[in-house]
Amino acid sequence: MGKKRKGKLAKTARKGAVVENEEEYKKYPHSFVFHRGNIGKNIGSLVKDMRQVMEPYTASNLKVMKNNTLKDFVSVAGPMNITHFIVFTKTKVSSYMRVLRLPHGPTLTFKISSYSLCKDVVSSLKRPSMEPKQFRYHPLLVMNGFSGEGMHLKLMTTMFQNLFPSINVNKVNLSDVRRCVLLNYNDKENVIEFRQYNIKAVPVGISKGVRKLIKAKVPDMGKYEDLSELMLRGGDLSGSEAELDGPHNEVVLPQNLSSRGNIKSAKSAIRLTEIGPRITLQLFKIEDGICQGDVLYHRLIEKTDKEKKLLEMRRVKKRKMKEQRKRVQEENVRKKEKMKEELKTKCLKGMKVENKDSGFEEVGKEMFPRKARDSYKRKHHESKPGYQNKRLKSTDSRGRNVPERDDGKKKKKNAPLTEMDLILRRKLKKKKQLMKKSGKKKKGVHNTIRTRKRKQ
Repeated sequence: MGKKRKGKLAKTARKGAVVENEEEYKKYPHSFVFHRGNIGKNIGSLVKDMRQVMEPYTASNLKVMKNNTLKDFVSVAGPMNITHFIVFTKTKVSSYMRVLRLPHGPTLTFKISSYSLCKDVVSSLKRPSMEPKQFRYHPLLVMNGFSGEGMHLKLMTTMFQNLFPSINVNKVNLSDVRRCVLLNYNDKENVIEFRQYNIKAVPVGISKGVRKLIKAKVPDMGKYEDLSELMLRGGDLSGSEAELDGPHNEVVLPQNLSSRGNIKSAKSAIRLTEIGPRITLQLFKIEDGICQGDVLYHRLIEKTDKEKKLLEMRRVKKRKMKEQRKRVQEENVRKKEKMKEELKTKCLKGMKVENKDSGFEEVGKEMFPRKARDSYKRKHHESKPGYQNKRLKSTDSRGRNVPERDDGKKKKKNAPLTEMDLILRRKLKKKKQLMKKSGKKKKGVHNTIRTRKRKQ
């Protein structure tokens, strides 16, 4: 049996759903995570971990070449709906992380005081939960301690909030919330602590043995004679599983979750397990624009109003100088183009003159030698009426009219002779007579052979 064909309504409905999904996808913030310069292996692995944090709205397989500049990434960012750059760099003093907002800035530079990779965090856990499905959905952002006064704090909060997509509480699907990113700001040390956790919901009010049975993996029953022993003993759970649940982490679920045992309007405990990476950041500088602009905040240097005005004057001068250079360059380019056009015209005129002198003439748009020119004209013009009347006529030595001979063809035997032919014949007769009187013969192959024999 063949497959049933789908109707037009189903096809149009699918197309409409795809378009809606694409429009929603464009609304979310997208990012590029890459490095600049020599960073080493550890910072390179930190870049990969940060890409994993920013999934799914990031280029996870982005390839960066040495020749690539920041302008290359900015030019590509527009059509790909990229809103943020996260750039890692390293110097002799320390390593830095820059967060850029496209297309007009600002740029925040953070000093990385300490960090630990995902593999280090996961290796320290007894039971890590690194499910690949959890990276299909964007993380939940939790910020703490960013309520202080100051322009730099407000810029940091808005930058981090716009870095991750927002969540609508009324429409969110709880089964899609698998990860959490925590940012904690310490006022005393002016340090931001970056952490990532896995979110897991566990049903409450069930014994630990039953909880093990609910899971997909069946426990080892070789130690027990009956199922009741598993329920009474608690399944001989490890210390990492025997976590204390209480009112601090118990919640009534408003929806059904995809995990087993988590039902709507039932209590379940929420547990967080750290995935990594761990990063401690310190705000170093805030610039207006994309790495080129006024310094709005600096942790170490504070400038007076006079110094700021002088810097502004210098920037204005630089901009004017750039504009002047561009104008001069454009004028030079125009002049060069005009010179090229004039040289072309002169060369073409000179070529026409040379071709005429050397026996070439232009017929239509091609150059022909004169003999070929005549044959070309005959082919294309003899068929026209009245062409034969226009042909030129030559006269004989006696004054008789003779039709014009084709160039390149030999004379016919019965054709009348011209004055030049008669002159040439007279010269040849005189030469023959002189040769007979002198007794000399023309040198040929036979004469040379005879002379050789005589000498021998």
